[in-house]
Amino acid sequence: MAVYKRGYQRYQGPLTGYWARFLVAPRFAWERLFQQRQVVILLVGAMIWPLFCAVFIYLANHSELWAGFGSGFKNFLEINGKFFLVFMNAQAVFAVLLAALAGPGLIASDLANNALPLYFSRPMSRPDYVLARLLVLVGMLSLVTWIPGAALFFMQVGMAGWGWFSENWRLGVGVVAGFLIWVLIVSLVALACSAYVRWRVVAGGLVLGFFFVLGGVAKMVNTVFRVEWGSVLSPTAAMYQIWCDMLEVETPLGLNTAECIGTLVVLGVLLVVVLERKLRPVEVIT
Repeated sequence: MAVYKRGYQRYQGPLTGYWARFLVAPRFAWERLFQQRQVVILLVGAMIWPLFCAVFIYLANHSELWAGFGSGFKNFLEINGKFFLVFMNAQAVFAVLLAALAGPGLIASDLANNALPLYFSRPMSRPDYVLARLLVLVGMLSLVTWIPGAALFFMQVGMAGWGWFSENWRLGVGVVAGFLIWVLIVSLVALACSAYVRWRVVAGGLVLGFFFVLGGVAKMVNTVFRVEWGSVLSPTAAMYQIWCDMLEVETPLGLNTAECIGTLVVLGVLLVVVLERKLRPVEVIT
């Protein structure tokens, strides 16, 4: 048969398992990320604060080390919702910095080199591609957020006993759930910025500017209109209010937790729409 008579036929042979195909992209992306010196240095730096918190928990559960400091020092060393809230605030900053450094290279390089047709010509859909890239960031940010947070919580349980756990189990749930929400939002922001801007440096700056600019806009709205609900426009303020509610800590923001949750849901939907619009193998411009 002549070559020109051979029409295109879809491959009908056997395929590897779905998860084996799906995990190929995250595996190679993780390898590239850990080969970047800046990412590794930032990961190591993000572990310093959890180590200090672990020392704090150790001191709080060994009263013989500070018996002569009085009751005021004892109240300072109490492990409660405020302690975990301070920990979460610090690690949330590291999560944003890490996403700004590692996130832009996940999609921007594929768009700049027109690699999407190569991905989608294989048994990988757009949702699979987005989930694979999202898994990379979620796994990376988990190393500095809910994993050390859960480790600190169970360290406190091991030292204080199950009586403390029965009274404060909500703190562990709040730390893990609160961090997972924050990791998802930060990851979506990093991927959307990477898909919208094809230059890695600009995309990284856009990730940082996203949180700082919206925070400034929220403060401006509060100042101009003399209200407090403008803080809902800031994802950091909305997330802080949700964390305070989960950890049962009073907050001076005076925001409604339901409104904050609605803000983050709307933000997540908009970020998904941006990814759906930008991640196309072929685009027709009229």
